[in-house]
Amino acid sequence: MRIAILGATSQIAKDLILSFSKNKNYDFVLFGRNVELLDKWITNANLNGEYQVQEYSHFDNSQSYDVIINFVGIGDPIKAQKMGSDILKITEQYDDMALDYVRRHKETKYIFLSSGAVYGGKYEEPVNENTAAMIDINNLDTADWYAIAKLYAEVKHRSLSDLSIVDVRVFNYFSHTQNMDARFLITDIVRAIKNKEVLYTGPDDIVRDFITPPDFYNLIQAIINFKSINIALDCYTKYPISKFELLSKLKDKFGLYYKISKRIEIIDAAKTKINYFSTNKLAKSMGYIPSKTSIDGLIIEINLIDEKYE
Repeated sequence: MRIAILGATSQIAKDLILSFSKNKNYDFVLFGRNVELLDKWITNANLNGEYQVQEYSHFDNSQSYDVIINFVGIGDPIKAQKMGSDILKITEQYDDMALDYVRRHKETKYIFLSSGAVYGGKYEEPVNENTAAMIDINNLDTADWYAIAKLYAEVKHRSLSDLSIVDVRVFNYFSHTQNMDARFLITDIVRAIKNKEVLYTGPDDIVRDFITPPDFYNLIQAIINFKSINIALDCYTKYPISKFELLSKLKDKFGLYYKISKRIEIIDAAKTKINYFSTNKLAKSMGYIPSKTSIDGLIIEINLIDEKYE
């Protein structure tokens, strides 16, 4: 099986590539804007000779792919806000590149990395199979462009019902390899643990469902193994976790010290999302069975973090 990965320099893409390298002997072609950086990573990961690295200009309809996985996007909320409406153009550019291919090769499966952000709103309740997307069209700001870019792509994909396209909505992802300087709650927690600092957090409780590389791989593998289908799937683990339960567990496990402050400034782009996770288990019908709860996956990944934080 031959798989093309667009946006292969993204951290979640690299995590998936490493998962595949341990579990499946597929033929991969990796595409990225910075080929030199990708080549360097391939060498450092001891994957030389196993994966081809190419520029986007070499992606065309004359090549043969069984699966295309599109990771092009921005994972850091601050970077996404700085990019603003440009994210619409970038998302569409690479999505159209993949769609042009699958229109000509209808046997090829296309997996698009979407986001739980497509639902919009404050997530006062976790989303489910009946949740409608909410966009305040008259009051858009820079934080909305990312969600709109993903939503627009999904709508376009559903209109192409004769093609095999699966949109994978990631709500919360954590890996020991990701940038720990990014401003998410979980990365703030990890820095506090590794630097032996006090974590200051607000008094409001929130609930998150953190998928980690092993279960993300399980989900992608289930999609690849399943029949051709045009659908959107929400990521989930065995069980989500609330913020204060998370803090308590990590205090016991890693000695995390935290204080509650009403005046703390929260930069996390998901700060208004109270229950940012999904109870829609549609992926189960495609063979996906999560192996870990949120807290189990987090503890494993935190234990694997590079010693530079020690």
